[in-house]
Amino acid sequence: MPGTTGARMTVNGTETPISPCAPHTTALDLLRERGLTGTKEGCAEGECGACSVMVARPGVHKPTDWVAVNACLVPAAALDGQEIVTAEGLATAGEPGTAPALHPVQEEMAVRGGSQCGYCTPGFVCSMAAEYYRPGRCEHSATGTETADPDAEAKRGADAEHGPNGFDLHALSGNLCRCTGYRPIRDAAFAVGAPADDDPLARRRELPPPAPVTTEYAQGGRVFLRKSTLAETLRVLRERPDAVVVAGSTDWGVEVNIRARRADCVIAIDRLPELRELRVESGHIEIGAALTLTEIERRLDGDVPLLAALFPQFASRLIRNGATLGGNLGTGSPIGDSAPVLLALDASLVLTDADGERVVPLADYFTGYRQSVRRPGELIRAVRVPLPLAPVTAFHKIAKRRFDDISSVAVAFALDIEDGLVRTARISLGGVAATPIRSLATEAALEGKPWSARTAEAAARVLRGEGTPMSDHRASALYRSAMLGQSLLKLHAQTTEAVSS
Repeated sequence: MPGTTGARMTVNGTETPISPCAPHTTALDLLRERGLTGTKEGCAEGECGACSVMVARPGVHKPTDWVAVNACLVPAAALDGQEIVTAEGLATAGEPGTAPALHPVQEEMAVRGGSQCGYCTPGFVCSMAAEYYRPGRCEHSATGTETADPDAEAKRGADAEHGPNGFDLHALSGNLCRCTGYRPIRDAAFAVGAPADDDPLARRRELPPPAPVTTEYAQGGRVFLRKSTLAETLRVLRERPDAVVVAGSTDWGVEVNIRARRADCVIAIDRLPELRELRVESGHIEIGAALTLTEIERRLDGDVPLLAALFPQFASRLIRNGATLGGNLGTGSPIGDSAPVLLALDASLVLTDADGERVVPLADYFTGYRQSVRRPGELIRAVRVPLPLAPVTAFHKIAKRRFDDISSVAVAFALDIEDGLVRTARISLGGVAATPIRSLATEAALEGKPWSARTAEAAARVLRGEGTPMSDHRASALYRSAMLGQSLLKLHAQTTEAVSS
């Protein structure tokens, strides 16, 4: 990992210095200061997508993937040495004196009426372009390399969230629009074909991604650091236990923007190779704490069904492109969606500091509201999920919106049902206590019992009494308790239907 004499990033093919921005300055603010005003601020907390840009990241199926991220959350210094493409950089320059040629995504948005006031359009275009360049998108489409006709989608067998051209609408789940009603945007997404052979951004995927660089960016008495190894990072954390550790910055970025939080020292760990491994071993799956949720989802490819059920319900694709399991667990939030799922999977955490490593069961990790056994200077290196996996799993998230929302209640199930009997049960809850919790009483009410309607109803009554739910603007305590019981009854109904069919 080479060192840098000055933090710089490549934007739309042109290298630009990050200086003199402060270390907390977001990529959004830097881009706008440099005249790229297509990137907008809508919410400043990663919910609207008006700020989305594409970043060249290590690929899952190709050397490089174009990944859409919220520029309002990412510190500009975190993009030192990286390549960024904004909506302005998608068009192709024409002959002198002529207008640039629109990118296929921009063209479809224009001809299908996907833009009205235009405020959200650049963000939609960047998110749509990242999906346009997703490796394998067209391989399973109904149209191959031909442009799709969105009106023929029913005939081609596409579902409501996937186009006949292989376009996954979840790619746009973090982008909001007030004007169009979304149908024209959806039509544009379902109309794009495959990238042309001479498309420079498509060709870029075949080359290695930008290498991580060592960064020490200081301005105004504050510093943003990126070390090349885990050992170096841990040594700095020992010296600076007050430092804020960031990966995707999807949580810290909100603190900076909305609550005006500042830190004297921020340390980035998202590119540390020791935190970015995914290994399947004889007794467990080990998932690096700095892998993004999108990377985990695509690498596992459904091999852990309970995680596969979690991913589409975890925030939006824009957030999942930056968020990590280490970050979600590191905050200690009682409403983080990954914790109930990992608790139900009997996961453990590998914690590491300058003195060595220790393995802590996730069930013993949380000690109080946003508190854990993690010591100052200690990082989550990996999450271990034991094998074999329970055969019956489900994740039920109760929220006001279907996608891109915070849970009122989250329930994760992992049951081993054999010959009609519940052999083992792991049930975990989020949003009903000061920490994510296991439903031990409900598990005891199920284990050794027949998986019948009577057992489910009796256990549901127990589950309604688990935790200490509170009333707030998301839900009342009574509603939360009621949803716990309904969740178990829903699971029984779903598994019974699956067996009977």
